[in-house]
Amino acid sequence: MKETAMSNDNEKLIMFAGDLPAMPMVATKVMQLIEDERVTAEELAKVVSSDPAMTARIMKISNSAFYGCQRQVQTLPGAIMLLGFNTLKSLVIVASVKEVYKTFGLTENMLWEHSFGAGLAARIIAREIRSVNPEEAFLAGLLEDIGKIILYNHDRKKFQLIIERCYNECIMFEDAEKAVFPFTHSKVGGYILKKWNLPEVLVTAVTQHHTFDFPDPEDYYQCSMTAIASLADLFCIKLGIGERMPRTELSLTDSMAARLLKLDDDKLARLLDEFEENYEQNKNYFN
Repeated sequence: MKETAMSNDNEKLIMFAGDLPAMPMVATKVMQLIEDERVTAEELAKVVSSDPAMTARIMKISNSAFYGCQRQVQTLPGAIMLLGFNTLKSLVIVASVKEVYKTFGLTENMLWEHSFGAGLAARIIAREIRSVNPEEAFLAGLLEDIGKIILYNHDRKKFQLIIERCYNECIMFEDAEKAVFPFTHSKVGGYILKKWNLPEVLVTAVTQHHTFDFPDPEDYYQCSMTAIASLADLFCIKLGIGERMPRTELSLTDSMAARLLKLDDDKLARLLDEFEENYEQNKNYFN
């Protein structure tokens, strides 16, 4: 009976999210090429340059303080050589995700600000705990709320009802959405990542960043990645990044994520300050 219920849920999710965006062809090709140990920066640059908008975004981001370049990067092969293939993969995904968050209005812009902010926060947290790849953590943070833009595009009136309830009742989004949509943004987000053939560690981190219901609770890397994505989300909420207003009263120390990562008050305060400063320095490069 349990398997049948899960199968029905998956069928409903597929129907609900039938118009989910596909990963752009250029991004798919780049990620395939990166898996080939013989690929060169020039070959990757040739594929990326077939998409002028993606090329422009990658060049802009590669010159940001976010990646700490000491000199201006002027060519795409140069950017790829300087940043490395794993970072290129991240930037291609950033450019692809930005297309999903086309900023036609305030809500889309706020959702994108939150996503980039969570990505940056996750990268900073990962560097602190040193047990998770910071670039992969950046993607987990960037993607953890991608399901929200799908819910928004599916029914904007219902989505705004959730936002109003969060604001008026001072409750978290994941608590308010349950009464409005048949699926949480986390589950929809995980489905998108599966459709994009992204690593399972990212799929699980996005799906479980509020519930921590792990397939394997002993998988330290997975638990840490999910906790980082969750804590990054809370950093943004506390500071009001992509939110209507800051939730200054939000306790980071009491969160499941902070407990899993063994971060105390002092470390959390330091990381939050570092994140706030870095966000202000880099936000314009990612718009």
